[in-house]
Amino acid sequence: MKHTLLIILALITFSTVAQSPASYGNKGKSQQPEVGYGKISGQILDPENEPVPFATIALIDEKDGSTKDGTIADESGKFTIKSIPEGSYKVSISFIGFDKVDKGPYSFSGKGDSYDLGKVKMESVSQELDEVVVEGQRELMEEKVDRIIYNAEQDKTTTGGDASDVLRRVPLLSVDLDGNVSMRGSSNITVLIDNRPSTISASSIADALKQIPADQIKSVEVITSPSARYDAEGTGGIINIITKKNNLQGTSVSVNSSAGLRGSNLGVNASYRKGRAGFTLGGFGRAGYNIKGDFDNEQTLFDSEGNIQSITNQSASTLTDMLMGRYNLGFDYELNKYNWINASVKFGLFNFNNTQDDRITRTTDGSGELLSSNLQDMSTANLSNTVDVSLNYIKTFETKGKEFSVLSLYSQNSRVNDFENISKDENSDDVLYRIKNNNDSYNREFTVQADYVNPIGEKQIVEFGAKNIMREVTSDFTYFTAQGTDAYQAATGDRLSNVFDYNQNVTAGYVSYTVEFLKGYSLKAGGRYEYTTISANFEDEVSLELPSYGVLVPSVNISKKLGMGNTVKAAYNRRIQRPSLRFLNPNVDASNPNNISQGNPNLDPEYTDNFEVSYSTFKKGTSLNFSAFMRNTRGSIQQVREVIGQDTISSTYQNIGEEDAYGLSVFANIKIGKKFMVNGGVDGYYSVMNNNVDDPLYNASNSGFVLSGRIFGSYKLTDNWAFQFFSFFRGNQVQLQGNQTGFYIYSLSLNRSFNDDRGSIGIGAENFIGGKMKRTSEISSAYIDQYNTNVMYNMNFKINFSYRFGKLSVGQPRKRGKNVDNNDLKDGGDSGGGMMNN
Repeated sequence: MKHTLLIILALITFSTVAQSPASYGNKGKSQQPEVGYGKISGQILDPENEPVPFATIALIDEKDGSTKDGTIADESGKFTIKSIPEGSYKVSISFIGFDKVDKGPYSFSGKGDSYDLGKVKMESVSQELDEVVVEGQRELMEEKVDRIIYNAEQDKTTTGGDASDVLRRVPLLSVDLDGNVSMRGSSNITVLIDNRPSTISASSIADALKQIPADQIKSVEVITSPSARYDAEGTGGIINIITKKNNLQGTSVSVNSSAGLRGSNLGVNASYRKGRAGFTLGGFGRAGYNIKGDFDNEQTLFDSEGNIQSITNQSASTLTDMLMGRYNLGFDYELNKYNWINASVKFGLFNFNNTQDDRITRTTDGSGELLSSNLQDMSTANLSNTVDVSLNYIKTFETKGKEFSVLSLYSQNSRVNDFENISKDENSDDVLYRIKNNNDSYNREFTVQADYVNPIGEKQIVEFGAKNIMREVTSDFTYFTAQGTDAYQAATGDRLSNVFDYNQNVTAGYVSYTVEFLKGYSLKAGGRYEYTTISANFEDEVSLELPSYGVLVPSVNISKKLGMGNTVKAAYNRRIQRPSLRFLNPNVDASNPNNISQGNPNLDPEYTDNFEVSYSTFKKGTSLNFSAFMRNTRGSIQQVREVIGQDTISSTYQNIGEEDAYGLSVFANIKIGKKFMVNGGVDGYYSVMNNNVDDPLYNASNSGFVLSGRIFGSYKLTDNWAFQFFSFFRGNQVQLQGNQTGFYIYSLSLNRSFNDDRGSIGIGAENFIGGKMKRTSEISSAYIDQYNTNVMYNMNFKINFSYRFGKLSVGQPRKRGKNVDNNDLKDGGDSGGGMMNN
């Protein structure tokens, strides 16, 4: 193909619900018309008979020339417009770099007339562009056979935010106040960036989301039932964050920024393309400041007879500052028609500093007598930087869809997770005692994989491949103590100072088979086998005996098109979740000396069986999706707490859990006229948890409903002015030994474009009524009752600005890129509080 297939030009569409491609027969009027409304379908090709994805198809009323409906072609160039009422219509097909094509008119009697346009060829045209003209908007939500896609670039309310703000708007996902993301209630998910893993997400999903600016996200794909092609990890599913790319010829520079009371951002992105080669260079940074809050903790400890042993109350004022960003340099080159390479280097940083000033801790016995009291200042530093280097080769063939690729990725994350506690005299504020913990960690991964896709006829596809991941992780931790203002001295003891090395090797192979059969049925089935070897040791030459293990992971996806825009799907897959270093790291986190935690290097993986059914329907500008699921997890990694001394809770992790979840989600996308669009949904599930401990004193179980929902709307006031709003809520979260209260957020934005859409300026407001978000966690067991409250004051008003420079032209086409997918490692999403995450 010799014409640019521009992902970014997917914006050039009409605001209609994306239709599923139909089957093709002879050209002309169908011999089997649908009952009721009419239908038009076809496939868009270029002069070399290659598909033209994302072309715009408009349905024009021949009577008055108005646009009555429309859609965009899928990645195969196929399209279908359904629910066409009685009348006479023309079909107008357009895409940048090609001459416009008009077909028709076609008459519809209102009796289910159907026209198949067959293969429609578009002729190329070379043209210079001062800018990319947006003729319409792509749908905010799209549903594909195996995933739901949220087109984030259409949502202006996230300007100045990060990826966690975007993911709160996506169906089936829930993101809490700390950025911890879950899918249908499961936090054991995999996050990919541009179809590839990164050590930033392997370290902590919450931290990774904070590093990715919302302005750089093109779309988010939610894959609830991954096929055999994907790694066996990620019990909840896969989230793929697609960032914006520019494949136009010439030079372009864009500037995006916002400034507000709680946060600001600044980004510059540039691209240069000539002939077969392309370069991209860019970066985006975000700062958060003046994020004030409050912290309260109350814990009651009991002895073996059930009597109160101690009651501890803590309170403090908190302040958070953060700085994060991502920067990239990319290169791609088309060797010839069938061979293509690309390489990239990405840098990321994340600096998160939190302080608790004048944290007062008072402990009394059961009768109220004061046992201890202290005043502390506490500070934590969560700092990391990431480097990702990739090199990929893709070969295509004359046979459409046939492809061979070799992909590689080297990723390294360096992380600092330190804290310092300063104990002070409550009367004079003199320093009495100091303690600090330095925890440096390093995560290095090298991945190589090969994939082969071979179509068999028009209705069958065979895929197979192999992959190897080599992972090396190191945690170097040391405790220091000091009296008063004296110099720090290193503490001794294995629990206080050591170096922990953890090496993991995963070798995998897979095969997948896809077939279309009978009438409207599609089946995709496959299997994947993974073999894992592990070695771990401490600096003092103490080694851990960790056995190797293999796992066979089957997956089955089947769908049936019912006609009239209705589709039903069913899926089953088995998943494995290996523990990350967040759970394995033996470093003792004592940033709060009354609540210490430590990882367990002997953890095994957990296994999950997932079942899912869904139903989708599209009609007259409205799309509806209903899905139900069941998830069963064995060997679940759960937190285990015990009482140490008189007033301290110590936590670690064990494979003792059993979790079942039964859920339902409903999502709707509604268009009212040409200016107003609203979508939203509700997700709910019933969770049942048990830790399977025989001792009745330590046995724990819990169950309950968890509900969340979101609503998004946009209204185009004029050609230059647009208004958008968003709101999200999450109900109480059920936990094994308690629950966590829910919360809600909301935002508004008003934007004006100028200079023929080269620039835009706007204002936005977030949580502007009250501006206080409160979250309470409750834990209850035979020995512990704990209530923890965090309050964050996050009211924010901001000004947004963006502008684009440069002159672009349509040039040679480029093959779609492929990247390594490491769908890896259980991570709680928590930033850790001193724990090292992998």
